[in-house]
Amino acid sequence: MTTLLFHACSHLTGEPKGLKESHDPYLWLEDIYSETSLNWARKHNEKTLGILTENPIFRKFEPQIREILTAKDRIPFPQHQSGYVYNFWQDAEHVKGLWRRTPMADYALPHPKWEILLDIDALSKRENESWVFQGADCLPPQGKLCLVRLSRGGKDAAIIREFDLERKLFVDDGFLLPEAKTDIAWIDSNTLLVATDFGPGTLTDSGYPRIIKRWHRGTPLKDAETLMEVSANDMSISAWTSHRPEGNLSFVSRRKSFYEGENFLLTSDTTLAKLPFPDSANFEGVFQGHIFAVLRFPWKLKSKTIPEGSLVSIPLNRLAEFDDALEVVYSPGERASIQYVNMTKNFILIDTLDNVKGRLVKIKKDKKGWAEEILPFPDNGEIGVVSIDAFDDLFFVQFQSFLVPTSLYLGNLDSAPGPRMIRQLPVRFDSRKMVTEQRETVSRDGTKVPYFIVHKEDIKLDGTNPTLLYGYGGFEIGLTPSYLGTAGKVWLENGGIYVVANIRGGGEFGPKWHQSALKENRQRAYDDFISVAEDLIKHKFTSPRHLGIQGGSNGGLLVGAVFVQRPDIFNAVICQVPLLDMLRYHYLLAGASWTAEYGNPDDPADTQALAAIRRYSPYQNVKREVKYPRIFFYTSTRDDRVHPGHARKMVARMEEFGHDVIYYENIEGGHGGSADLDQLIRRISMDYTYLFMQLGSKIK
Repeated sequence: MTTLLFHACSHLTGEPKGLKESHDPYLWLEDIYSETSLNWARKHNEKTLGILTENPIFRKFEPQIREILTAKDRIPFPQHQSGYVYNFWQDAEHVKGLWRRTPMADYALPHPKWEILLDIDALSKRENESWVFQGADCLPPQGKLCLVRLSRGGKDAAIIREFDLERKLFVDDGFLLPEAKTDIAWIDSNTLLVATDFGPGTLTDSGYPRIIKRWHRGTPLKDAETLMEVSANDMSISAWTSHRPEGNLSFVSRRKSFYEGENFLLTSDTTLAKLPFPDSANFEGVFQGHIFAVLRFPWKLKSKTIPEGSLVSIPLNRLAEFDDALEVVYSPGERASIQYVNMTKNFILIDTLDNVKGRLVKIKKDKKGWAEEILPFPDNGEIGVVSIDAFDDLFFVQFQSFLVPTSLYLGNLDSAPGPRMIRQLPVRFDSRKMVTEQRETVSRDGTKVPYFIVHKEDIKLDGTNPTLLYGYGGFEIGLTPSYLGTAGKVWLENGGIYVVANIRGGGEFGPKWHQSALKENRQRAYDDFISVAEDLIKHKFTSPRHLGIQGGSNGGLLVGAVFVQRPDIFNAVICQVPLLDMLRYHYLLAGASWTAEYGNPDDPADTQALAAIRRYSPYQNVKREVKYPRIFFYTSTRDDRVHPGHARKMVARMEEFGHDVIYYENIEGGHGGSADLDQLIRRISMDYTYLFMQLGSKIK
């Protein structure tokens, strides 16, 4: 079971909360949908579109980016279940997308015959809504009934409708839930576990559900049986069901905070039995009579201590006395980490990183214990499981690197030969004379920080190369090599250098790498990023005049903090859907759920975190007298994870101080910034137009 990552919360009215920074003259911009705020955003949008989309660079890049993102020869990424491969597809004719399927036997053909299940463009037109498809949960193993999530304009909040795959219609009088941050799971064809907004007082302070109920078909939701309530101070409650050949088991998860939770097994008599893992562990699921978790901290037992980062198992029949029965299934090395744990019918498949390079580990239980095998895939890239099904041992996995197009493999873990490539993305740019290096620099406190750099092999180290440095550094998320399709075409081919920094706060090297930049130590992530920038300048790959940085969400906070601290070493900043007012972040939308990452500015026991926040919070630290580069802020009105008020207020304050900024607020799009393919194409085109405007053009 995957950890809940950076999800949105409610407070959808966008009204300002709390008294922090009550002297702030721009609190009115936190009122998301007020006409005053929207008019302010529209005025900036008009100006920005004039600056960027009317530029000849945009007119050159936009068709190239459109051709790549709407190409018919893209890989239709699969999700397989019960003999079918399902896919969500967007192209120039279907910018909102088609949910479709084809028989498993046909998928590997050059041109499989797709059966259209749901046309989101047609549905949007018919219902006069800008629907964004957020996926479907189809009841295993047959998958005939599905719970479809539809979001208005890309918000995380979604409505849920029951869909009949055989009739290809929404079910009349079927399960239906109104717009909310709903967590839902099938128990069986007539029963669901539901955590949603049940009305006043049913959400946590973070805006997530705090009540879980069991809901039977044909009964009103208000009459559903309550299984558990958690405190408003908790982060959330959720549920899921493990559907497997050996039987179905349902679980309830109480999230105390982003990195702490309790997990409970729903027993046959409807009681909840707590699982014995540490609250800090990440519960991963059930497999052949065992439950599994990945440890964030060392686990001290009576007879041994299990190191952090390990995948461990406990037999379901030994939950009370488990010390002697607990086993270490897999433990990564010093510079390695577990990214995802996947369970097929007879095997466990683990996505791992070894020095930020992908490995896929196959594990099976035998008489001697848990036997592991590294599956054969190319080196120096990202390897990720795309689709597994608990009722078979087939698996789809992708490999990609910065310069090698994404390849899709199909394999059967229970037979030879190994996985075979069945599709590969066509080459999108000329990489024949380009190289990728993995370099290392030393941060302020002596920590070694790796980064990837991609460039033409014949570049001159004279400091004049336009360079884009990308980072994130938070929430245990690791940045791995991925094919630079559009970036390769419009950036690398035109002489740009692309850099990815693997800074602390991420998940590249396991729990310690993440934990070393939490709360009062957040500045370490920013120091790491700055050290990479300085290393690029030191070795004359680029210079401050030609160096730009980019980040979104927590990465938006990263580049926001860094440009405020070191405006002398950057000349372009793309700051997307960012957190920026860190003294008020916990009042805005999902902010309260992230105090485990940043600290709570209002907690008297968290004074060290507050002191750190005061030093780095971009909104409070931007100065009138300092010269900053011209920054491009990008956000979305409908982003119900990171409040658009962060970017709005930062722009207003910088303009008050006389700084030149560019601001664009997509009225749709959610946290991803775009609601459809057209909006995505425009956003990416604006990004590269801005970068070449700021950093110097080598465009052919």
